[in-house]
Amino acid sequence: MEPWKPPLPHDRLAAVLDRLRTWRPFDGDALLDDVAAALDDVVPAEEDLAEIAERLRGHLMRLVDIALAAEEDQRDAASAQLIEQARTLRAEEVPGDHWKAVGHLRRMGWTVSELLERLVAVRCLAAVA
Repeated sequence: MEPWKPPLPHDRLAAVLDRLRTWRPFDGDALLDDVAAALDDVVPAEEDLAEIAERLRGHLMRLVDIALAAEEDQRDAASAQLIEQARTLRAEEVPGDHWKAVGHLRRMGWTVSELLERLVAVRCLAAVA
């Protein structure tokens, strides 16, 4: 009988292990809380904008990863457009002006919400309550 051989080289196995250690499950409740904070009628405090923006960037990245893994960018034009919009917003810096920063935060919140709804509609994700 031949001895067992790992399915990947050592460096690739180490990379997989590292990704597994840093993996966090999808948290729909946290996503909805952050979208609500960005889109609420009450404008977030200036000192909270950067933190909310960072969390929304994380949600955008996670939703884009889910969409790309399901190849929704190739199957669905609406998903492809939202993915591109999410990438663009995620790459932009939060403006220094308070009201421009609020506008940027709201654009990110809407994009997170729209992409989530699209992924639920095409059955990449289960509905989030």
